[in-house]
Amino acid sequence: MLDVAVFAEDALDAQAQAIAANSLRVAVELEPGAAVGDPVLVERLVANLIDNAVRHNVPAGWIEMSTGERDGMAFISVANSGPVIGESQVPSLFDPFHRLAPHPGPDGPDGAGLGLSIVASVVAAHNGQLIARPSPGGGLAMDVLLPT
Repeated sequence: MLDVAVFAEDALDAQAQAIAANSLRVAVELEPGAAVGDPVLVERLVANLIDNAVRHNVPAGWIEMSTGERDGMAFISVANSGPVIGESQVPSLFDPFHRLAPHPGPDGPDGAGLGLSIVASVVAAHNGQLIARPSPGGGLAMDVLLPT
């Protein structure tokens, strides 16, 4: 058993400097979320969700994160402000090496375009569910459900 809330707290701590540098407002509600799975993979999943929310945000934007259990599943929810994303663009966000914005180079701030494809792969490997939708006004909201 693993607790997704612990991974969420660790991921937020790892991004604290970037969050402060971009003046992002963070609202967190972490309740225990016991899941069955590979702890290394689930930790990477949660870290990638937070990294994506920070990296693809706007200055002085926001991030909302919650964890817990619902309907017999552990959940991780992450929503953030950011550029406007069309509903039709959401599925392509999970394609490897895909970015909506131009990439400035191999060492640039946009990464390799693998973060969300890794999230999708880990969710599938754990027989979980991934729901992603554009946030009103820009950004993305994602819910991950993993078996308990």
